[in-house]
Amino acid sequence: MRPVIRAWAALLTTMAMAWAGGTGAQGRVIAADPSNYLALLRTLQPGDTLRLAAGTYDPAGGAPGLPLFGLHGTAGRPITITGPEGGARPLLLGRAGYNTVRLADASHLVVRNLVIDGRDLGGAGVAAQGLTHHITLENLVIRGVGSDQQVDGISTAGAPAWNWVVRGNTIVGAGTGMYFGNSDGTHPFVAGLIERNLVRDTIGYNIQIKHQLPRPEGIGLPAGPSRTIVRRNVFSKSANSATGPMARPNLLVGHFPTSGPGSDDLYEIYGNFFYRNPTEALFQGEGNIAFYANVMFNDAGPALNIQPHNDLPRSISIFGNTVIASDSGIRVSGAAAGFAQRVFGNAVFAAVPLAGGQQRDNFTGSYASAAAVLVAPQPPPERFDAHPKAGALRGTPIDAIPAAGYTEFDRDFDGRPRDWTIRGAYTDAGAQPGRRPRLAVEPGPAMP
Repeated sequence: MRPVIRAWAALLTTMAMAWAGGTGAQGRVIAADPSNYLALLRTLQPGDTLRLAAGTYDPAGGAPGLPLFGLHGTAGRPITITGPEGGARPLLLGRAGYNTVRLADASHLVVRNLVIDGRDLGGAGVAAQGLTHHITLENLVIRGVGSDQQVDGISTAGAPAWNWVVRGNTIVGAGTGMYFGNSDGTHPFVAGLIERNLVRDTIGYNIQIKHQLPRPEGIGLPAGPSRTIVRRNVFSKSANSATGPMARPNLLVGHFPTSGPGSDDLYEIYGNFFYRNPTEALFQGEGNIAFYANVMFNDAGPALNIQPHNDLPRSISIFGNTVIASDSGIRVSGAAAGFAQRVFGNAVFAAVPLAGGQQRDNFTGSYASAAAVLVAPQPPPERFDAHPKAGALRGTPIDAIPAAGYTEFDRDFDGRPRDWTIRGAYTDAGAQPGRRPRLAVEPGPAMP
């Protein structure tokens, strides 16, 4: 048998054995391992699931990570690449000069249950190198991407991206945890959902979403106003954070286009736990932002800064947060004329609790005074509890009309119906059995 015919026969035999594992209602379920997964990737059709066996996928053995090029599922029949639901996961090792998981000309893909180790060889863990949309990254562990501050755990810098879901992932020790958009404002990141991730010990940002110039036309970007939601994540920085001019906040969001499509887009940032930043603020933002039901702790500096970066703050709503900071708490400055910046219903304990914005119905105190009002507002994180003590933080009902319309605006940090007579991120007083901030991935399922 000729070599080419023999190779095709071997591939067909492998595929036939894989397909024998069964087909789901959505498509085929195909078993794969380090020896054959690259060939099987090229055969995937809408609705297919490629199940990667546990094991090491090592480029030294001829496997260059996970190249997802030219793969398109559909809205009802996505293509899924997954490791096992429990037990040992596939380990994808990085290769010098390459990003480990690479996407381009791809849509309606789900990638989940993998461990990605870049081995600090200079490549990103996951990178969109060309146009992508409707991508889900779920339950990934990403490590070994901290050789430089410019190396990312997850990146869409290579092209416009929209309708991404980034859920339940753990990124530890990256240069930058997640980097959405491009540094010059091109390649917008639109209508994303970033939820229940743990991003910790990064050199630079845990997450940065870049500012946006006028959006490119004719590529399929959402036409109407969109929302990018950042919810129920844990953002933490530590002693390896960059200092001086390279210092970065845990989370930074840039402005949307100042006119035309996208100018009315909104960031909804809620239910997140921000824990420590030894060199910068926990959060910085501009543009259109709703920031609510978050718990913030920084014993080494400021918490929340709304300020110009590449443009100006515009429509800003900051409400129902609990903020504990040794420096400033909530600071709003440099906003554009003609837009409201509302700061209401927060509980802030800081050296300078509030500065700027339209302030009302907030509870403020010194950094030290938090211990008299909250259950356990100090480290270590496994004992940290920012619920109010019984009877604390209660006042006259807060006018919540300006908050109506934001996603889950009427829920507190625990996901419970909000009591608008209590300031801060929580409804119930006292130590609660509900959600407690921890340096861990928030358990699912995802909220609607």
